[in-house]
Amino acid sequence: MRLDKWLWAARFYKTRSLATGAVEGGKVRLNGAAVKPAREVKPGDRLDLRTGNENREVIVQGLNEQRHPAPEARLLYRETEESIGQRAQAAELRRLAPTPSPDHKGRPTKRDRRQIIRFREG
Repeated sequence: MRLDKWLWAARFYKTRSLATGAVEGGKVRLNGAAVKPAREVKPGDRLDLRTGNENREVIVQGLNEQRHPAPEARLLYRETEESIGQRAQAAELRRLAPTPSPDHKGRPTKRDRRQIIRFREG
């Protein structure tokens, strides 16, 4: 089965064209190597995926030519324990990150810019 079609069927990407673009853009690696979208995938293959801010490492468990509901699509792969831990840690860091100030709107004013320059220089 084609890699881009499997990524679409496993619901990592909403459309096949998005899956194809991700593979061509280097966001998907098969067994550690960059591949083309038409590369054949078989059970046991290891995929490294980057979707948005998340990195996943999954092992192909099954193949499916059609796109099925999410609970069935999850049966097509198994995410590694390291990947689950890294995603949980990244989510916790995002949760603890400071939120932007509600006062900040748009570009800095001339006065703000001068304060920024003074802060950087001294």
